[in-house]
This record gives sequence, structure tokens and C-alpha cells, in this order.
Amino acid sequence: MRADITPDRSALRSWLPGFLALAAIWGSSFLFIKVGIGELHPLHLTLYRVAAGALTLLAVLPLLRDRLPREPRVWAHLFVAAALGVAVPFTLFGYGEQRVESMLAGIWNATTPLIVLPMAVLVFRTERLTSRSAVGLGLGFVGVLVVLGVWEGVGGAHFTGQLMCLGAAACYGVAIPYQKRFIAGSSHSGVSLSAAQLVLATAQLAVVGPLVAGAPPAPTGLSVGVLASVLALGVLGTGLAFVINLRNIRVAGASTAATVTYLVPVFAVLIGALALDERLNWHQPVGALVVLVGVAVTQGLLGRRRPAAVAPGPAVAEEGSTPIEGPAASAVDGSVHRLPATGPAAR
Repeated sequence: MRADITPDRSALRSWLPGFLALAAIWGSSFLFIKVGIGELHPLHLTLYRVAAGALTLLAVLPLLRDRLPREPRVWAHLFVAAALGVAVPFTLFGYGEQRVESMLAGIWNATTPLIVLPMAVLVFRTERLTSRSAVGLGLGFVGVLVVLGVWEGVGGAHFTGQLMCLGAAACYGVAIPYQKRFIAGSSHSGVSLSAAQLVLATAQLAVVGPLVAGAPPAPTGLSVGVLASVLALGVLGTGLAFVINLRNIRVAGASTAATVTYLVPVFAVLIGALALDERLNWHQPVGALVVLVGVAVTQGLLGRRRPAAVAPGPAVAEEGSTPIEGPAASAVDGSVHRLPATGPAAR
């Protein structure tokens, strides 16, 4: 007699709505960035969105009967993570979207795991490189070249914008293993660590922003569309999305929750096409597909799966796993990986 292998639809309904909502929130972040930079300098946009995200998570903490970390060592590591995983990549995406389409920025966000793995292996020693991972990295690198369209030559504002978006993904690629190595093993919750990280990122941007771009404009002087975009980026994409992601991890498991990464660029492309009438060259979605295949191979989602070797290092709580949008918390623009990490997710 055959065993019943019908999927548990009630279990699917318990996490699928939140899963799709998270993909839509992080995928739409690139649209909101595009709208925001229409009136705001990228540094000012990042400052406002990070501050809104910080206030959101600070409001959530007492509801969860949680608090910010108190150890100076944790705050010191969070200061580094705030710069690498929030302030710098969020700003780079803003600069990049001054030159490229929002949907293309969403595609570049999906390259984060390809940078995370070599950094984790070579620098932070939190992972080990396998033959499967090497093949996946090779495929991903080919995909990056296809997205860039290197056969058409390099240079120009559009190419520079793509490099800025790639730089943002590279920041996530450093921040994620850094957090895993130095932060994720702490006893604090993901919400607590993310709130502290956003507070520090806000402080960093409040100092650097005026020095580089001058004093930020008063919110009352911004259009309704830009204000709504800032709130959507901060409250939804950088704040509540992280709480949704934690719920997805608890209900569906970390591995399933992490696959939201594959839907984020899909939503980014669809939203960019529908809302902004953006268009891509043929090689950009093709390259994105190759990149995602490479990511899937490195994560063991394609091909024969083997038990992963566990590298020595601090234990990491599953709750701390956070795909980046896109936002490395975080970030917005929130990410797309299986490596446990803390922070707001771009996303």
C-alpha cells in the first residue's frame, strides 16, 4: 500500500502568505529607492529609511519584552556590521539607481551569496569550500559577466551604476560572515541585535551625511510620494520585514525561509516594469538566471546533496538567520543566503 505523500496544505498556508509578502516587500524596495532619490541625495535617503527602521524595531522590542544589548563588545562588532551591512550598501544602491533601472539593482542584490561564500571560507573561516560550492561560484561568476554584458565594452554611467550595485552586494557579502563569526553566537535575539545595528547605522549616517551631502532636507519639504517611499523602506522593508522573516524561519524553517531570495529579483523586475515602465536588455535576465542557478548549486538545492561539513566556530541560533533583500539586515535590499546572519533584511 502506498504511503500518503500529499503535502500538508494547512502547514503551507501557515507560512506561504508571509513568505510571499516578504518577497514583495523586499522586491519593491528597489522601486522605493528609485522614487526616493528623485528628491533626496542617496545618503539622505539612507539616513531617513534607517532611522525609520530603527524606530520601528525599537517600538517592537518592548512588545516582545526584549531589550537592546548591553555588552560593549557586542556594540563594537555591531558598529562594524552597521557600516558594512546597512549604511554603505544602502547608500551604494541609492547611488547605483541614479544610473541604472531599479529592476537591475534587484538582480545585483541576488549576487550576495556568491560573495558571502568565499569571504566565509577565506577570511572568516566559518565555512568550508566544497567542489559543489566551487562549481556554483563558477556559474555565478559567469552569470555576473552576462548581466554586465562585458562583450559590449565597459565604461559609461550605466556600467558605473551596475558596479555600485555590485559593490553594495559585496558589502553584504562581507557583513554576513562577519556577523556570523562575531555576533550571531551571542545570547541576544535577532530583533534586539538588528535594532541596535540600525541605531548605530543611523548615528553613522547622521555624522557622514551632512559632511558629504550637506544638511538633509526637512521631511515637510518632500513630496507625498517620496515620504511614502521613505516610510515603506524604513518601516516595512527595514523594520517589520525582519519580524516577518523571523516568523517565517520559525514556522517554515531556516532553509525554506532563505529561499525568499529567489523571489526577490522576480518581484523587483515585475514591479519595475509595471510601475516605472522599465525594460531590461536580453542578457540581464539571462545572466540573473545563471546567477540564481549558481546560488542554488552552492546551497545544495540542485544536484546530489551531501551532509555539509561543519567548520569550527560559535554556535549560531536559527532565529538569527536573515536573508538580505535585499535590506543585510539586513539589509534592504534585503539577501539570499543560507548563512545565519543577524541584521535588518534589503534590502
